[in-house]
Amino acid sequence: MDDLRLTMIQSDIVWENRDANLCKQEKRLKELKNKTDLIIFPEMFTTGFSMNSASLADTENGETICRLKYWADKYGFALSGSFICVQNNQYFNRGFFIAPGNNPVYYNKRHLFQMGNENQHFSPGSQQVIAIYKGWNICLSICYDLRFPVWLRNNGVRYDLLLVPACWPQPRISAWDILLQARAIENQTYVCGVNRVGKDPTGLYYPGHSAVIDPKGKVLLSAPEGTESVATVTLSANELIKFRQKFPVLQDADSFTIHV
Repeated sequence: MDDLRLTMIQSDIVWENRDANLCKQEKRLKELKNKTDLIIFPEMFTTGFSMNSASLADTENGETICRLKYWADKYGFALSGSFICVQNNQYFNRGFFIAPGNNPVYYNKRHLFQMGNENQHFSPGSQQVIAIYKGWNICLSICYDLRFPVWLRNNGVRYDLLLVPACWPQPRISAWDILLQARAIENQTYVCGVNRVGKDPTGLYYPGHSAVIDPKGKVLLSAPEGTESVATVTLSANELIKFRQKFPVLQDADSFTIHV
């Protein structure tokens, strides 16, 4: 398990325009070659948080994943975020983790945001997903999942890093800040939350507040509010291991089974 260079891309999103968003991100990725190991985009980074799932959905063999796989192999880093996916006539807010030379790992968002009618246009996931990369166990989650600590509980120290791509609006941004730190502390893990910026046609404004939190709850990296930003931080594997050994709080955690 080596140190991991992690990059947050806090970005505005061109509404419902896959090609424009992919081209926009490609320009950034070219500049990051040899400078990072893992890049995280916001939730639904190719469309914005749209409920037009039927018209916007891509497949696992579609343009979005093909481009991501090409970039991962060409530039030598892993990519993660979420996109609108269709499979077996069902639509998912699907998280992805794509490492160079490897098959993609997918996670379907478990907790759909019913206040935004997400549950009416998407199907919920039923499986927790851990991606393994450079010796790190990386848990995939998406936005609203952050509010549900049972779902994200680090039972048996299953993961070392939690990723949370998001479209989290301004009115509840203080909860975002607090919950990122809470999930890091209670699970003795690094947490990276990447929120979009800008305003979408539904009238929602997204302020960003993307951040990387260490296992003690300390903010290691934060993106400037309201502006697009690309920022990188190195996560120390040694510090994580030493802290868990010195303060093995997870050994006293309650065991339980989740039924979905």
